[in-house]
Amino acid sequence: MNRRRILASLLLCALALKARAQEAGEFGKFVESLRAPARDAGVPDAIFDSVASSLALDPSLTGKRASQGEFVVPLKTYVEGAANPVRVAKGQAMRDKFSAPLRQIAKKYGVAPEIVVALWGMESDFGASRGDRDIFRALATLAFLHRDNPVYAQEFVAGLALLQKGVAREKLRGSWAGAMGDPQFMPSAYLKYAVRFTGDGPPEIWSSGPDSLASIGNFLKQSGWRPGLKPVIETRVPAGFDYATLRQDLAGWARAGFKPLDGAALPQGGEAMLFFPAGAQANNSAPAFLLSENFFVLKAYNFSDSYAFGAATLAEKIAGRPVLRENWPAEAQPLTQAEREAIQRGLSAAGFYDGKIDGRFGPVTRLAIHAFQRKAGIAKADGYPSRAVLEALRRN
Repeated sequence: MNRRRILASLLLCALALKARAQEAGEFGKFVESLRAPARDAGVPDAIFDSVASSLALDPSLTGKRASQGEFVVPLKTYVEGAANPVRVAKGQAMRDKFSAPLRQIAKKYGVAPEIVVALWGMESDFGASRGDRDIFRALATLAFLHRDNPVYAQEFVAGLALLQKGVAREKLRGSWAGAMGDPQFMPSAYLKYAVRFTGDGPPEIWSSGPDSLASIGNFLKQSGWRPGLKPVIETRVPAGFDYATLRQDLAGWARAGFKPLDGAALPQGGEAMLFFPAGAQANNSAPAFLLSENFFVLKAYNFSDSYAFGAATLAEKIAGRPVLRENWPAEAQPLTQAEREAIQRGLSAAGFYDGKIDGRFGPVTRLAIHAFQRKAGIAKADGYPSRAVLEALRRN
């Protein structure tokens, strides 16, 4: 019996080694297929070979794309972690340390210091957590594993272009997804947005605070940032609100009786989306927010509502302003991933949603829920993905 077990174990090991060898061969062929797009981008074969010749598949990246925290952690938990007291204190210290360059960055790019510093903190904990993976190995592996998504291959080629522009090979290390430096720029973002604060040469986002902060400011400006507009405006639902819409211009929200909880007037111009992180309550006491156009600019940095909300909250706390004034109740029975996907499938079957079935609830899904609620005659059509919505869709 022991002999049979040993033989079976040896057979399994042999099969596993054969599978790995076959996968390694396929990976090598796949990497070679990237030579043509690299040539099209003007990258010499010598640069391509200097990278490709030593690449090996990174098996630790299998399944990484689906497990990003900002997409799987409940919003309240994510925001509390993103804007925790330790990070806020670090952010305030960095704001004070770099106050002079931050003033210049604010003047040039129109982005307040607390926003720039908050993104620095969100991305790399102010440079303490940049990642140490070879970005070429990471990007080639992700491109190989996810051939349905051409972005990883494009970023691999962009990384080669960085070498051609004089960025040292040893600098090109970062996160599992290929993001680099203090701002965690992907190679294409570095090419497009990274800037030098002073001096010449390639922008130094790995060791220069001012370069990193200026690059973040430039990213936001080029992505459509509107100076002086808060990404998230804490508000309260006025009596008599009819929930006919969740998205309109700020003047419309003002006419409907919405006001910021800080006592200021709503900004002039631009649209905003009404957002209920825990759903609307009978007495209108639930937390409610207007997500401005700058909220969606933050999503250009990381396409996650949780990330944008966390960054905006961190910025407010770094600035020393009160935030999250209303009690934010935790869900007693949060939806599972399968139930979240079931809501999207139900909305799709009812003709309200034509996006991905991925369980990620951004503005598109929430507006689809709102439309379904309105058609179903639900009085408080809040766009919130509740268990009641799921049950109503199943009955539909």
